[in-house]
Amino acid sequence: MTEDCIFCKIVEGKIPSAKLYEDGDCIAFLDISPAVKGHTLVVPKKHHETLLDITEEGLKALMIKVRSIAKSIVDATSAEGFNLLQNNKKIAGQMIPHIHFHIIPRYPGDGQDFSWKHVKYGEGEMEEYKNSIKKRL
Repeated sequence: MTEDCIFCKIVEGKIPSAKLYEDGDCIAFLDISPAVKGHTLVVPKKHHETLLDITEEGLKALMIKVRSIAKSIVDATSAEGFNLLQNNKKIAGQMIPHIHFHIIPRYPGDGQDFSWKHVKYGEGEMEEYKNSIKKRL
């Protein structure tokens, strides 16, 4: 646990939450500032800042729970779909430096738009990116 982490404080029960699920490894609760009603956060109890910091074993276990919780949210809210978001570092929109997944149920006319601007690769750039990434896999 990290002393100044809001999610660690929620895990420890020092900050109240609208808890939906809890086991020995993770906790799920309604987001206090939801994109839409039913927006849920799934947080591992062990503090890891980003996706790159959590162990493979921890991530596998967490994702199984994320899937189960997402299904329950869709069933309970009659959502027509959902977004699963996970941001890493402030530049990418991570507000709390503790890995977490957003499950955002989607409804017709909910006013949310998670679209982004598309960029184009210059001549030969796609091949350069492909080769650079593949080298590291």
